[in-house]
Order: sequence, then C-alpha cells, then structure tokens
Amino acid sequence: MRLPSLPLSTLLVSLTWTARAELRVPAIFGDHMVLQQKQANPVWGWDTPGTEVTVQFAGQTKSAKAGPDGKWTVKLDPAPANTRPATLSIQGSSARQFQDVLVGEVWVCSGQSNMGFTLSGTWDAELDKAQARHPRLRLITVPRVGTQEPQDDFKGAWQPCTPENAGAFTAVGYHFGRMLHQMLDVPVGLINNAWGGSACEAWVSRDVLEKDGRFGEMMARWRQTEQSFTQEGFDKQMEAHKAKAAAWLKERQQALKSGARFTKAAPRAPQNPMTGQHRPGNLYAGVLHPTIGYGIKGAIWYQGETNAARAHEYGHLFPLMIQHWRSEWKQGDFPFYWVQLADYLAEKPEPGDSSWAELRESQTKTQNAVKNGGQAVIIDLGEANDIHPKNKRDVAERLARIALARDYGVDIRWRSPEFKSAEFQGGKAVVTLDTFGSSLRTVDVSEVKGFALCGEDRKWVWAGAKLLGKDKVEVSAKGVPNPVAVRYAWSDNPACNLFSVEGLPVTPFRSDDFPMITAPAAQ
Repeated sequence: MRLPSLPLSTLLVSLTWTARAELRVPAIFGDHMVLQQKQANPVWGWDTPGTEVTVQFAGQTKSAKAGPDGKWTVKLDPAPANTRPATLSIQGSSARQFQDVLVGEVWVCSGQSNMGFTLSGTWDAELDKAQARHPRLRLITVPRVGTQEPQDDFKGAWQPCTPENAGAFTAVGYHFGRMLHQMLDVPVGLINNAWGGSACEAWVSRDVLEKDGRFGEMMARWRQTEQSFTQEGFDKQMEAHKAKAAAWLKERQQALKSGARFTKAAPRAPQNPMTGQHRPGNLYAGVLHPTIGYGIKGAIWYQGETNAARAHEYGHLFPLMIQHWRSEWKQGDFPFYWVQLADYLAEKPEPGDSSWAELRESQTKTQNAVKNGGQAVIIDLGEANDIHPKNKRDVAERLARIALARDYGVDIRWRSPEFKSAEFQGGKAVVTLDTFGSSLRTVDVSEVKGFALCGEDRKWVWAGAKLLGKDKVEVSAKGVPNPVAVRYAWSDNPACNLFSVEGLPVTPFRSDDFPMITAPAAQ
C-alpha cells in the first residue's frame, strides 16, 4: 500500500521552521481576529526549545517557555467584549504583533456542503452582499486538507466582513453571525471549516473510532480500501477522466456552435479516497486540528446527507463526534447546535420507510443525549430537486434563535415541538406534543397534513388529523380501524404543515420502535 504524502504546504512549513528555529504562530491568530469574551483564551505557537515567550494583550502579560518540541502556550485571562481595536504582541526569539484585535463571541461553522454553501449562491444574494458591511464581524476559512497526520497550521487569515468578501463565506454562518452581532452589539468571529460531501466519521480522530467497537465494520471496510489503494491506479483513473472530460467539452462546443441544446452532464472526476472527505479521521486531522483550543463560544453544524444511508450508525457516531470535539478543545461542554436534514427528493405517494427520516431521528435523539445541544428543524425549507436549498437565511435564523435564547438570555422561543406520547383508542390516535410553552397551528390549510397510521400488519396509510387544543392532534384513517403506531413527516420529502405559533415546524417523529431499515441485520 502506498499512502499519499503530506501536502507540500505542510512540508514546507515544517522544513522552514526547522531551518530557522524562530517564533512561529499558527494562522488562527492574526490581524482582525476576535477573542472569546468572558473566558480564558489560549495563545500558542512554537519557538526554539527553552525560549521564554511573552504575550501581551489589553494590559495582560503572560509568559511560557517553549518545550522540547518547541511548543509554548499561555492563557489570557477572561476579558469583557471590546469593540476598540487592540494589539496582541508576542516576544520570543523574534517578535510578532497582531493589530485590530477585538473581543466578543466566536463560533465554529462546520459540516458539509450545506454549511459550505456560499452567500453568493443564495436567494437575495446580491442584496445580502450589498448590506454585508460589518467591520466588527470577522471571518476566517480553513482550507481543505484531508490527511491522517494532525496538522498544526493552515493557510488563512481573519478578515472584517465586507460586501466584497461576504459572498464567498458560508451563508448559514454569515447570517448566524450577523444576527448575533446585531442583536448582542458585540464583535463576532466565525471560523468556517465546512467541506462539501464530508462524512461524519471524517471529523473524528482515527484513534477514537478504532477503539469503539460500534464502528468495527466501518473501520474494517476502510482498512481494506487503504490496503488496496495504489497511487498508480488512481493516476490511471485520473487520466481516463481527463480523456472523458476533453471529449465532453468537445461535444459541448460543437453543440453550442450548431445551436443545438446540450444537456449532457459533465463527467465527474474520481475522488482520491486517501485524501478525501470520507476517510475516517481525515478532516479531524487536516481541517479541525489546527484550530482546536482556540477560544470559542460554540459550534454550529450542518451535515448528515452523506451519512443518511447509515442513519442508525449516525445515532452513535454524531454524539460521539460532539463529545470528542469537546474533549479535545478542553473548554467544557460548549454549545453545539445543528441543522436537521431538510425535506428533499420527490414526495412519495404512500407512506413507508425512509433513510432520511431515520437520519433525522438520530439527530433528534442526539439533542437529548448530549449536554448543551440544540437542533434547528427545517423540514419546511428544502427543495425536492436540489439537495442544496438556497434559503439559508431562515436556516441561520433558527440556529440563532437557539443561541440567543440559551446562551445570551434573549426571551425567544427556539425549540420545535416534539413528540411526547400517543394514545390509541376507538380507532384513533391522540398524539400529545411537547410544545415547550407554545401552541400548535397549521399553515396553508386548516387540515393537518403529514400523519400516517398502521395496524398490527405494519402497513402504513396516510391519515387525517385535526388539532385538539394547543398541544394535541387526533389522527385517524379509514383503512386502519385499530391503529398501533403513528408517524409524522416520516419520509424523504414529507407534505406536512404543523408548526408552533412562532413558526417553528413540528419535529418529525414516530411512536413505534420498529426495526430501522438502516440498522444492522442482526438488530
């Protein structure tokens, strides 16, 4: 087996530091950065072993000695939010100064393509970009590096948010940060490390996954992939792709020249499994690791599409990932809020099983399995024919609701209604929802849509439903005289219309515990 070498940029950084043996500070620290208010902020870097390094900021002076590996770390004392630009100075074998440093709220924006989806691609993009002049909203993006070797640095820099650079930033992250910034009137820093198509296991350390028996089959499959991979074989795949791409381009040009319509999709390039966003541990080591330890308030996450076919496994993997991040960051159980999968694909004529519904269930269960977790339900914001819905503003608003209510004391409802219980009697099901102090309403039409019932035969039938008071729904179906289970919004793209009065959609649910279609056969 031949594994790919480390990225050239990583080798150059390492060789340069070894040759010069002078003060080096990772890119997460720089001009225009935001430090997290009201908590200690680690500052670290490397210098010649034994060198005394002194950090000064806002009247504080902290010192540490570089260890045998050259690493040094200091912790700045907690400081309140500060909108006046300050200088952070570091003195060791050489000196560094970072200008225009603010203190406020810092959030990590992570996940796959729906988090990485840029502001330029959204609805009202031109208007949003034109308004994106927020000098105290600071942005930084970590480039994509997939590797098994933990990286200590990356190429990037903090930037004040402007109409010129906002368009290339994560849309969900931008709108989330903008709302916090405007509501709290403090500086906000956003760290974007999203990678399109990434699998959850790529964001977890390889060692953690190897030690957990629940992921034995997954890791065994990857060991086989790694053992069979050869760079020569992948290079041949790339050469074949280039030939196909050239032929496609020629065909397209000829069609356009003749005025014919050309709809043939371009051939997709093969993905190197060794350096890609699916391999376990790759993104933890290459994208997350360089920022671990930086002072943050919390993280927002939009991911799950890649793992939908393994929804049952995700129920273990996702909470493990959250706990792993917190353990590595050493900043307690920091807030971690995520977006539940949106509605997607064609509506099904009949109710039944769905891997996407099961993935949503795994996400919902995680909300009760981890501390300081929160879920933004967006079962109403998807697009049937596009896995990347363009309405990211409402997605971000629902995430911001969670943070504003739970972390900043804003009196606003944030949690979507959730299933509480179901009673089956007289050929009907009476479902009680936990509305968290709110009440239920329908949108578009008064009839409640999205419910299904089944009897002992477990054959699902669409059901009619009506509201009973502020938190109950009566459900019945002619074809199910003796229902035993009820489901709501349980499909890839459900037609459902039940909300809280604040406009938060009811969380998809099922009352049954029938075996999941994504569960191992032995379940």
